[in-house]
Formats: sequence, C-alpha cells, structure tokens
Amino acid sequence: MVVSLADRYKVRSNRESGYGRYDIMIEPIDRSAKAFIIEFKVLDPDDEEETLEDTIANAHRQIEQKRYEAELAASGFSPGQIRKYAFAFQGKKCLIG
Repeated sequence: MVVSLADRYKVRSNRESGYGRYDIMIEPIDRSAKAFIIEFKVLDPDDEEETLEDTIANAHRQIEQKRYEAELAASGFSPGQIRKYAFAFQGKKCLIG
C-alpha cells in the first residue's frame, strides 16, 4: 500500500518517537506537505471497548499520550501539518478515524 509513496515520502514503521512506538509514520520529502501518523488497533473488550468508535478513541489517546508526533516536530513540522489517523478492527469490520 505505501510502496508507491516512496518517491514523495519517507515511510517508517514501529520506530520510537516520544514515549512509545508508532505503527506507521509517513513523512513528506516536500517539507510544506502534510505528514501522517497511523495507529492500528483491534477492538479489545478488556480495555473497556464496546465499539469500534471506542477503539478509535483509545488509539487517538495513545497517539497523544505517547507523543508520537515528537519526531516530526523535531524535524520542523508544525502541528497543523501532522495528521493522525487510527484504524480500528473487529473481525472483518474496519473503522478509520
């Protein structure tokens, strides 16, 4: 999926940034373009998740609490350039938020 981005973006996976490890970071070579942080989660009833929306909320909370954007910020990206997405899965169902 992300191989076709190689000429315009640096794509990294499972590297440390902030206080944890993000799932995917997509950093544009053109410094004026948008950067992306993507976190994948599976619905986990043990984490008090009842819906995919709950899982999305937990993923976004994790992105913020662990400051995954720190690497991009240190590279000079402003908060307005950084997009944060969560993919939530439950069996064959998927929700993106």
